[in-house]
Amino acid sequence: MRKKTKVVACGDVYIGGNHPISIQSMTTTDTRDISGTVEQIKALEEIGCDIVRLAVPNMEAAYALKQIKDQTTIPIVADIHFDYRLALEAIKNGIDGLRLNPGNIGEKDRVREIVKLAKERNIKIRIGVNAGSLEKKLLDKYGRPTSDAMVESALAHIAILEEMKFYNIVISLKASDIQLTVDAYREMSNKVDYPLHLGITEAGTIWAGTIKSSIGIGALLLDGIGDTVRVSLTGDPIEEIKVGRQILKSLGIIQNEITIISCPTCGRCQINLIHLANEIETKISTLKKPLKVAIMGCAVNGPGEARDADIGIAGGVDSALLFKKGKIIKKVPESEIIRTLIEEIENM
Repeated sequence: MRKKTKVVACGDVYIGGNHPISIQSMTTTDTRDISGTVEQIKALEEIGCDIVRLAVPNMEAAYALKQIKDQTTIPIVADIHFDYRLALEAIKNGIDGLRLNPGNIGEKDRVREIVKLAKERNIKIRIGVNAGSLEKKLLDKYGRPTSDAMVESALAHIAILEEMKFYNIVISLKASDIQLTVDAYREMSNKVDYPLHLGITEAGTIWAGTIKSSIGIGALLLDGIGDTVRVSLTGDPIEEIKVGRQILKSLGIIQNEITIISCPTCGRCQINLIHLANEIETKISTLKKPLKVAIMGCAVNGPGEARDADIGIAGGVDSALLFKKGKIIKKVPESEIIRTLIEEIENM
């Protein structure tokens, strides 16, 4: 069962409590490139992104946020490092949230100044602790990045915000090491009831990063930990959303979309199942129906093994059997499989 946390608003998206687990990503464009950034944000939103984060490395990027915000509808979070003045300018330009790293934002007075303005504008702040940028005093204390060090860093920063009666807080504790990340989140979940933003940082390429992120994020979600997720991949951020959604679908957290089950194929398969599975997955990816679709290679893994599927096909010789809830409906030539299955799904 998912742990119930405080509810924090980020624009019109609510994080925590009983609200759906939201999926985030980060733009790869230069934030100063307003048109390019807006285009990427809209593409991310279309594929299912709930919140998007933008890098703000300089004042010109901070100024650009206003025009970007005016041209988009999705909540925007400004990613701030080192210069607290960038955070102040980002808030003034209408962003919905801030991501701050307590290891590099500077003196406490600077953080207080940010918090004061964020409080006035009802801006949420994510305390983003990364194992690779812990404060020197914590590295000296623990000797290396540990889960205890990461939690201590986050708690110290939380204390500063709470001193100012600021509670619109989300927390992340990310490392590239899965075990370290999972340990840190589990420890933090036992100490606070603020919503947690899950992710494995610097996870790697689309292939390797998907595996690492699925293990780490999935393990925590199965523990009932986590209120929003970001899959960090070296690649098109569109892939981050696809992977994030698939993690949630695989765990049954997203239930209003089509789930595909398909067999790995073997020597019994006499149709091009790999092509069929990929094509069908692409064509039904935007359909919002709580259906389970089976794409099976032969009668062995067909209607019987996939009897809990709402609809599916089982390959034969240059053909396939179409079945619903384990009951065979008709035989379909291989050339007609995709069209027939899509039509049946759309009519369900």
